[in-house]
Amino acid sequence: MIFLNYILIPLVSLLSFSRGSKKADSAHATVSRSIPNAAFDVGERLVFDINYGFVTAGQAVMVIPGYKYVAGKKSYEINTYAVSTEAFDNVFKVRDKYSSFVDVDGIFPHRFEQHVHEGHYSKDYEAFFDQDELTAEIGDGTKYKIPQFVHDILSAFYYVRTLDLTQYHKGEKINLQNFYDGKTHPLDIMILGRQQVETDAGKFDCIVVEPLVVEGGLFKNEGSIRIWLTNDANKMPVKVSTKVVVGAIDILLTKYSGLRNPTTAKIEDK
Repeated sequence: MIFLNYILIPLVSLLSFSRGSKKADSAHATVSRSIPNAAFDVGERLVFDINYGFVTAGQAVMVIPGYKYVAGKKSYEINTYAVSTEAFDNVFKVRDKYSSFVDVDGIFPHRFEQHVHEGHYSKDYEAFFDQDELTAEIGDGTKYKIPQFVHDILSAFYYVRTLDLTQYHKGEKINLQNFYDGKTHPLDIMILGRQQVETDAGKFDCIVVEPLVVEGGLFKNEGSIRIWLTNDANKMPVKVSTKVVVGAIDILLTKYSGLRNPTTAKIEDK
């Protein structure tokens, strides 16, 4: 399994949360939709340390640098990077980039790119989503049928941030969908409750969720993944913890800027 299946993908693995009904988007939905977004905007930048035990193995960055027009549609350009530290390069060098171009009004993807360089492994992948024809075309020209408003792993994470997660109760599951590499993968998210978590960026009141991993899908069933999102309008990721074959990996927020809203979930020292 490549590095990002343990590191970056868990950070953006909230996949396509449905809105309101707690079910996946209806097959009868129309192409034109408007999703209220008060959670993020252009200029947001989140920086994380990737820790393996007591060792900082790398850094991840999630950033929205601006808008791009894809197929004539105004889209957020969203980029996520993962880079191993100089010291860790000698063990396993990582230089990864994921990009999604997300419709500003409907919060669904028009285009997705993946550029993975990990040790001796590399992969370049792209998909173009036609939400009118309900097809996804990958880099070699092959087209696949897709559900309407299906997500890639990045657009899905930013979509879930538009949801009011306080409407879900502990133990409740939310149905998800994600298209990757020619297949649409189901994945559920379980709400675990609320918890305070502290990182170098501060102490925050968070909503904790757990993606329920399905064997044979985008993820492998090798350990639990838990994600802490700020319990405020931003739903900013603060921590991701995942168990691996040997030990555990923690992804911790260290810096943030350009947030759309005040960080009301941050607990100030008295």
